[in-house]
Parts: sequence; C-alpha cells; structure tokens
Amino acid sequence: MKKETRILHAGRNPKDNFGIVNPPVYHASTVTFPSVDAMHKAGQNPTEGIYYGRMATPTSQALEEAVASLEGADRAIAVQSGLAAITGAILPFVKTGDHILVTDSAYFPTKKFCDTVLKGFGVETTYYDPMIGSGISALIQDNTKIVFTEAPGSLTFEVQDIPAIAKAAHDRDVLVIIDNTWAAGYFFNAFENGCDISVQAATKYIGGHSDVMLGTIALHDDLYKKVKTYVYGMGYCAAPDDCYLAQRGIRTLPARLAIHQDNAIKMANWLKERPEVTRILHPAFEDCPGHEIWKRDFSGACGLFSIVLDEKYTDSAVAAMLDGMELFPMGYSWGGYESLIIPFNPQGARQVTAWPDKGPCLRIHAGQENIEDLLADLEKGFARLNKA
Repeated sequence: MKKETRILHAGRNPKDNFGIVNPPVYHASTVTFPSVDAMHKAGQNPTEGIYYGRMATPTSQALEEAVASLEGADRAIAVQSGLAAITGAILPFVKTGDHILVTDSAYFPTKKFCDTVLKGFGVETTYYDPMIGSGISALIQDNTKIVFTEAPGSLTFEVQDIPAIAKAAHDRDVLVIIDNTWAAGYFFNAFENGCDISVQAATKYIGGHSDVMLGTIALHDDLYKKVKTYVYGMGYCAAPDDCYLAQRGIRTLPARLAIHQDNAIKMANWLKERPEVTRILHPAFEDCPGHEIWKRDFSGACGLFSIVLDEKYTDSAVAAMLDGMELFPMGYSWGGYESLIIPFNPQGARQVTAWPDKGPCLRIHAGQENIEDLLADLEKGFARLNKA
C-alpha cells in the first residue's frame, strides 16, 4: 500500500474496540497480572506487550505503529518532546570518552544538550559544515559513535547529502541519526537514504494543531530494544492524550502538508520579487544551499522557510514590521495550522561555518490561511518596515 493509505490505517484495530474507528485513550499507570507466572513472564521482556503505564499502553503503541509506517521503520518509540527524542536517540550509544559529530545547522537545543549534558558526561562533540557530504570521513575518529544530521537545517535550511554522509559513517561503523522533523517523515525517507534512526518533534506536523508536546524515535528492530530500555530507564514517556491527538493528526498529514507546501511556495515566490528581500532560504529555491540534493532526495517541502532582508534594515525597523503583523504571530514552534514568524541572527549560533549574509533574517511558517490574506498582511508589514 502507498504511504497515504498506510498512515490512515496503521495502529487502528476497530475489531478489537467494538468497531470504533479511533483507538481509545488509556490513562494507565498500574498494569495488573492474573498470576505470578504471568507477572514473571511479562517482566522478562518488558519492552514488548503491556507491562507498566510508563513503558507502553495501547494508546502509545497505536501511535508508534502509525509513525513506524509513516517513516518506513520497523518500530517507533513515543516520548514526551522532540528534544527527548533527540536525547533518547543519542544517549544509549555514547559513554565517557566517546565522540560524536553534529551538523553546525542543528536545532539549537540539540547543540545546547551536546555542549552541557554530553560534555558533563565526558562525551566530546565536533560540529561540522552541513554541506560537507562525504568529506565527513576526515572528521571521524576511532572513538566516534554518532553522526547527527538534520536536513534541512534549522533556521538556515541547508540540505545535507545524507546518503554520502551515511556511507562514510557506515564505512567506519558509525551510527547515523537524522532530525527529520521538517519533512515530517513524509517528504524524506531516512532509512532508504542510509540513516539508522530518525527522530521527530511530533509537536510539529504530526500533531499539526499546536496543542501537543511529543517526540518520536523511528528505528529498525536491531536497535529498538536498546533504545527502548534506555528511555524507559530515564523515565521518558509520552502522555496518553498527546498520543491520541498525534494519532488523529497523522491521519490528515498528507492533506495538511499539501496546503502548507502550496502556501509556502507561493509566498516564497512572492517574497523573491520584493526589493526588501535579498535571499530565499527554502530548499525548493536555488538560493538555498543543497537545493539540488533536495530535488534528488525529497518528494516535497513543508511550510517552513526563511528569508534574508537587505542589510539596510535596522532591528527597530524589523520590530515595527513584526509587531504589527495580524496573521503572523511570533512564536518559536511551527507545524500547526497557523502561520508564524520570528526574527533570528544565525551568526551567533555557528561554531565552524561563517554566515555570509549581513541583513536581518526572518523565519516564516506558512499556515493554512488563505494565501491572499497572508500576502496582504506581509504587504502591510513591509510598508511598516520601510516607514520605520
């Protein structure tokens, strides 16, 4: 079956639930057993079945089955946030004295985790140019355990050559993890392109309505038990109501992404013609580093991209533009039905790559509003920008 069909049906078993289409929500801590023998047998393999509420419930398992189907993985693990998915994917595979490689364009909390928690554990992080491709081999040390990728990168949207990186890493028996949130596990198949683990902030497009905190770790059977045992031991678990909302969100993911993609492409094309804008950072546009890689490896684009404004605009002028936006509130998440916008400066967030642009940057999430209304709001914003 095609992906669109699979994610509509994966994780749902109406025959087991009185014919009810959607799986019920299980609020559970204690799980009881009918006998001592049954309790002992369950304890011998607690990562399977229903053993304790923090380990799994039918609600979390239904979501995990749907996410695994979406990503093309054997299994998935639901945790309490996107950052928990990232840390839960990294920590099982490193110990004191180990080394990992992380793209310089990674989500800022990922880098913060590496620079504080992992450093405190005695794990060294080296940041690398996101466009390094097969050149990553020169950075792999004897103690390197993980290459962490993110395609496209947060804020600046460089598209990494994941197959080239994965081949170089696997030649040295190094694990490859990708933050696949931008593609929602839908526009990019991490496993067909060489990744070992794919993580997402399901808070974003899987949830789709700005009302859940959730992360997912998709992986194959050979890594599942190790990661599941570790995150269980760390106390990670996903809330049942969030799992239910994410199940509901994943069923409409293809339809919602189509609207986000269409609005973002139209918006970016409109912005490209604006005199205030010097560069479009959207993987579908030639200005974006890795555009050709995106055309080769991705099947589409979501609603999130950035623009660079002319360097003549001051911070106060940008504030005048953004403070008056009606349909683009400022907020740090994305992936919900609504449009969003934030200003950012990538220069202070880079360790090894220099940012070439001097002008202010804006990250935009194109929501599901009518595109004419969104463009009219941006038009008014540019008027304020130029007047300030």
